[in-house]
Formats: sequence, structure tokens, C-alpha cells
Amino acid sequence: MKCLSCENLSFQIICKTCQQNLLTPSFHKRELEKNFYNYSFYSFSEIEDLITSKYYFHGDRVFNILAKLSFQKFAQNFEFDELVYSIGIDEHTRHEFSQTAILSRHLKSKYIKPLYNQCKATNIVKYAGHDLEYRKKNKRKFETKLSNKKIILVDDIITTGTTILEAKKKLEKRGNEILFSLTLADAKV
Repeated sequence: MKCLSCENLSFQIICKTCQQNLLTPSFHKRELEKNFYNYSFYSFSEIEDLITSKYYFHGDRVFNILAKLSFQKFAQNFEFDELVYSIGIDEHTRHEFSQTAILSRHLKSKYIKPLYNQCKATNIVKYAGHDLEYRKKNKRKFETKLSNKKIILVDDIITTGTTILEAKKKLEKRGNEILFSLTLADAKV
């Protein structure tokens, strides 16, 4: 097969050379509300073509590589005094996979345990291409039964932060403590 990036022959969908040279994470921090932060590994412009692979059948392979280079390395260096749970936001499947579930799975470590299908929207709202006003008027209605846990929220991309804050609010209503959120890419960097 050909590498998606350089188009050279490769056994992986993104060759090792491109993984090393083009996909080194550049950590970004954004405060979403007072003392609550989102951390991203890439700017959206750096990996836009790879992020949009979530709409295609090969996207799971792309997200597994990106997660291994970013989320997995983060998990290897993360320490906490008790077990923390990673929760993918809105793990609806596209083309037989959920990109947030893939990202969350790569956080598995001694200190982080992924939980799946714990924060799903009951309504399907597509935010791509819409402004903050649209997002505020068309909120996602999240459901969860999870309670009294320490949580890291996981999503593929952050634009305005609306989705993350909505999920955070819903989980906090059930006594959960949201430590921070992790996203693959930040659209504002």
C-alpha cells in the first residue's frame, strides 16, 4: 500500500518515516473555563487530512497510529495517586469504528482505565462548519450513568470547547470529577 502522506510504498497506512518526521506531537494547552484545561497534541492544520479520515473506511488505522504517537505516550508518562478513567465523548461509530474510543483505548495504563459508551449524545448534531452561536443553540444532550469517578475526557478535535464543556457538566451532575480533557487536535492553534 502507499503511505497517505508521502505516497511511498509502506506496510502501514502512514510510513515510519512520516510518523517520525511529520507526526511528532506539539503539545497545546487551552483553558476552557476557570482552572479547567484541554490539552491537544497537534494543531488541526498540521493533521487536517488525517483527522478527516474518520469519515472513511481506513480512518481507524490512521487514528490508531495518531493515538499511539500521542495518547499512548502521554499515558506512559502520566501518574496519579489513584485510578483515573478515560471517557470518549460521544462514541458513535462511523464506518464501523469510533475515533474517540480508539483514542481512549490508547490511554490504558497503570493509572488510566478506559471506559466505553459512558457519555453519549441522545441527539445527533453535526457541528462541522458551524459557528459558536449554532453550537450554543443546538446543544448535544448527553446521557451517562457513571458516577463518583475521576475522569479524563477524550475527543478528537476541539474547536470552541462547547462539546467538552457540555459533557463535563453532565458528568459532574453525577458526582464525577473531571480532571481535564485531551484532544488529538486543536482547531484554534
